[in-house]
Order: sequence, then C-alpha cells, then structure tokens
Amino acid sequence: MATSNPVVPSGAVSNRWVIAFAGVIMQIALGAVYAWSVFRIPLTRAFGWTISQVTLTFTIAIFVLGIAAFVGGLWMRKVGPRRVAIVAGILYGGGVFLASFSAGKLWWLYLTYGLIGGMGLGLGYIVPVATLVKWFPDRRGMIPGIAVAGFGAGALITAPIANRLIASVGVLKTFAVLGIAYLVAVTIPALFMKDPPPGYVPAGWTPSAAQRKQRSNKDFTLREALGTWQWYALWALLFLNTTAGISIISQAAPMAQEITAVTAAVAAGMVGIISIANGAGRFLWAWLSDFVGRRWVFLAMFLIQSVMFWIMPSVTAFSIFTALAFIVLLCYGGGFGTMPAFAADYFGSANVGSIYGLMLTAWGFAGVLGPMLVAWIRQSTRAYSHALHIIGVITLVSAVIPLVVRPPMAPSPQLVSRPKAA
Repeated sequence: MATSNPVVPSGAVSNRWVIAFAGVIMQIALGAVYAWSVFRIPLTRAFGWTISQVTLTFTIAIFVLGIAAFVGGLWMRKVGPRRVAIVAGILYGGGVFLASFSAGKLWWLYLTYGLIGGMGLGLGYIVPVATLVKWFPDRRGMIPGIAVAGFGAGALITAPIANRLIASVGVLKTFAVLGIAYLVAVTIPALFMKDPPPGYVPAGWTPSAAQRKQRSNKDFTLREALGTWQWYALWALLFLNTTAGISIISQAAPMAQEITAVTAAVAAGMVGIISIANGAGRFLWAWLSDFVGRRWVFLAMFLIQSVMFWIMPSVTAFSIFTALAFIVLLCYGGGFGTMPAFAADYFGSANVGSIYGLMLTAWGFAGVLGPMLVAWIRQSTRAYSHALHIIGVITLVSAVIPLVVRPPMAPSPQLVSRPKAA
C-alpha cells in the first residue's frame, strides 16, 4: 500500500548539495581504477609478467566490485552509509598501497589490488549512489548520474599523475603514493555520507504525473524485488549494455589499428578520448532520463549502439571510427548513470542500496564476458568485424526489454480482499 510521506523542509536537514559534492569526490577517487592500463607495460617490463596476467588484476577488481556493492548495500541498512564508506576507503586505499609490495609476486598483486582493492571499490561505489537517490527524489536521474560520472572520469585525472609518478619513482612506489591518496580522498568525503530523515521530501516539490507513472507505488524489500520479473529485466539491461561497451574498452587500441590501419601510438590516443565519453554519458543520459523516462533512454541507447557496431567495421578513417566508439561509450556510461534511478523508480528508494547493489553483479559478469567474447571471436575469425556485427545484433535484440518492462505495482487497497463480517 502506498503511503504519503510528510514534507521535511530542506533547512531541517543537512545540506544535500554538500553530500552530493562529497559523493562526486568519492567516485572520482574510486574511478581511478579505470587507469589500470597505465600500469600494464611497466609491470610486464619490471617483472616479466604477460599482458594477460597483469590484466587479470583489473578483471578481479571489477568482478569483486559487483559482489562487494551488494554486500555494502545490505550493510548500509544496518550501520548507515558513513561507516560503510569509511571501510571502503580503508580497503581501497590499503589494497592499492599493499600492492607496492608485490615485486615478483603476482599472487600478491591479485590479492591486494584485485581482491582487497575491489572490495573497497564495491563498498564505496554503492554508498553515494544509494544515498543520493534518497536525497534527490526530484532529480533522481541527474544527481546520481553526476556522481557516477565522477567514477567514469577518475582515470582522466589519475592516468597522467600515475604516468609521471611511474617515470620518477617506479611502478611499485606509485602504488604506495596513490594508495595513500585514495585513502584520504575516500574516507574524508565518507564523513559527510548520511541518509535523510524518514519521509524526507524537498520542500515545495511534488512528483509530476509523468514521474508517478514511471514509479512504483511502494518501497520493496530485497526479497520482494527478487520476486518480480522486473528486477531480472533491469539486471539484463545493465548486463547487456555493459557487455557491449566494455567490449570496446577492452580492445579499443588493437581494434582501431586493425580496422583503420593507424599506428599503435595513434590508436592509444583513442583510449583517452573515449574515456571522456564514459564519464559524460553517465551524466547526460541520466539527466535526459528525468525528462523522457528511463525506459526510453535505454531503448535509444541500444538502438544507437546497434547502428554504431554495425557500421564500425566498414569505417577506414580513424577520426570517424573514434567518433563511433565515442558514441558507444556515451551509451556505456549512460547505463551506469541511469540504472540507479531506474531501480529506485521501480522498487522505491528505501532499500535501493541492497536492490541496486545486487544488480551491480551484472557489471562484474559483463566485465568478464565482454572482453572474453570479443577476444574469442577475433581469434576464431581473425577479424574484429565479425565480433562487432554480432554485438550489433545483440544490442538490437536487447531493445525489446525496455519496450516491455513496466513498474511492479503493489495491489491497490481497494483490490485487497477483506474478511466478511460475521
């Protein structure tokens, strides 16, 4: 049964914009994990590890992130967001710092940066997302979208800093310096993380008719959400969108070299360009979803990606190929920016931490499947064109899901059967 929440004046609670700013800072620090490619060559040269062995560290971190985000969402319900965020900063910063002792020990790198750092990533990622969804019901797409845009843009800030540190002090000492920086950059903003009081609604705001239409009429528990087909539909949307985008991220440079015949140095420049799209898409699509609805945003992203993937193999100009990849990465980021609001719309904001946290396992599975799928098809067919066409078909078929999904609605009080009077 739907309940009407009392309006709590904004002045009676903490400044929600300060909390939003703290959430963005946290996400920028956490998003530095996307700069992992900076460490790949220095580690292979220093210790003789293969590229695939070094890359597995990043794969472990992303996979663990998805699991830890679910754990963090459950834990937040018991202890609140602040404590979870502080622990996240300690694990993330500590994991990266401890990676500085991995000289010649690949298993130690996996344990520290991959497992411990990945746990911190997951715990930290879910906190600002779940918290800001509650503070900004009036901007449910835009504000969390800005926060996760920070995650997407984290590599832009970290990559040049890490490059200079590696050149001056070496790769292992760079882990130590960055680990301390991450610890500070996550734990200090974590002190500002708190949930709004029960029944909080921004003063002067009431949901529009369009917003009410795309939102469920109750707060679902995790168990109730898992009992609906809509939860699995949203999981599939995030999984399929992430699989498509990460297939480009994982193979961007060699793909550009093969299709457009540019040098490795030129292709490497494309990686930085498309990382901008990853961050920008998280905000732009989420902002747009506040006006047109989450379903239509995902429909547009899948259809656009289908076209991009289909024509990319026939493009020979590097600039055009980069532009197409840029659009794909806008959609990739858009999935992460829009899905928190999508989950809150369908299942309520009260338990969004655990509900969306479990949904983030789609990120972990896509992070493993996407690169493996593209690599396998490339190896089997000896061309990226077949892989891109297959993914184009997958994204086209995926567009069916946003067309059919609707909010799960609680039974209307008038339809609930009541015992007859004796």
